[in-house]
Formats: sequence, C-alpha cells, structure tokens
Amino acid sequence: MIVSIHQPNYLPWLGYFDKIKKSDCFVIFDDVQFPRGKNHFGHRNYIKTNTDKKWLTVSVRDKSSLKPFNVIEISDNWQDEHVRLIEAFYSKAPYFTQYFPKLKELICREYCCLSDLNVELLKYFLEVLNIKTKLIKSSEICPPDIAGFDRILYILEKLNATKYISGTGPGSMRYIDEEVFNAKGIELIWQHYDHPTYSQQYGEFIPYMSIVDLLFNEGPNGTDII
Repeated sequence: MIVSIHQPNYLPWLGYFDKIKKSDCFVIFDDVQFPRGKNHFGHRNYIKTNTDKKWLTVSVRDKSSLKPFNVIEISDNWQDEHVRLIEAFYSKAPYFTQYFPKLKELICREYCCLSDLNVELLKYFLEVLNIKTKLIKSSEICPPDIAGFDRILYILEKLNATKYISGTGPGSMRYIDEEVFNAKGIELIWQHYDHPTYSQQYGEFIPYMSIVDLLFNEGPNGTDII
C-alpha cells in the first residue's frame, strides 16, 4: 500500500497530482492547522496571464487563529473575481469550453470551510485526469489528540502502508525521520518532481502554475504530461 499525505491545496500544481497518481491512497490532511505564513498554497495558486503570472487567492476568515483547514471559513467576496480572471486569460485556450463550466460551478458553490472547497475541486480534477487513487481525510481516521510526526505515523499504520511518498520541501525534510520509517517497515520515497513543459499561451513557458493551466491548454493529454 503506497500512501501520500498533503494539506488540501487550492487549484494545486502538477507535482501535487504526480504524488497522488503514484499513490494507492492519498490522505487529505484536512484537520491540520492552516498556515499563518505567506509561503503556502492552502488558499491560493497561480494562473498564467498575458504578461506574467497572477495569484488567485480565496478570502478566508480568521486565518491567523490557529484553526485547521476543516474549520477555516470562506468569505463570500472572491468567487466572481476568480471566475472572471480565469475566463479572461483562458477563454481562447483549446480546452477551455470543456472544463470551464464545471469549474465555475464548483468555485461558486457555498462551502462550510476551506477544506470542503479544495476537496471538491480536487475530486473533479482527479476525475477528468482519470486518476483513480483512493482519497481519505485525516479527520476520518486519526484522533484529534495525536499531533505532528506521530499523526503521520498513526495514519500510515492505520492504512497498513508499506511505502510513504513525501515531498522534499523544508517542512517535510525537517520532521521526517527515515530511521523511524525503517523501524516500522515503511519505505520512505522522496518525491523529486521534474516539472514538464507543455503547450501554453502567452509566449515563454512558465512552470508551477495551477492544474487549470494544464487542463485548459492540453486537455486529456494532461494525465500523461503530469
């Protein structure tokens, strides 16, 4: 059983889907604290514009209050702007009409929390990318009193994981202890993602865009490109 775990990001980048695609089960870390810093993608991501790249940021309430993703509430003053910007910069992309109506409908729904928004979007992207990995929320299987590295180990043991795919970001590298995994018979796999190039609008290729950039430009080819 190959397992990976990640926070529920908004309109994630390609590497996020690469990790899911390589897993038998992907655990959505929905009950971990929403980061207070700026260097995260829990409620934002990039789209490409005719001049460069631009953030799309979901407005949330009380983001500095140490609440988890599945409690952080969404404001109601950002949806129209996201839809407008996506349409403005992708309406002439080859596969825009194939994906935009459903994407618009999902963005404009009412959600109780940020995690619900991100998970519904993730399910749609996995469906159109034909990625069959099982999804499960950490809040469904892990008691709230288990935190940090112990929480990851609990989830992996609960799922009978034999392999764990981890990112190579500073956060992951800081808390992952490979010896602990070895002692528990779980193989640790570091994800080293080489970002592919693909057909993109507006001149020179820019990597690390949201998954919507790939889908609007490459459509069904997106799965193989990832």
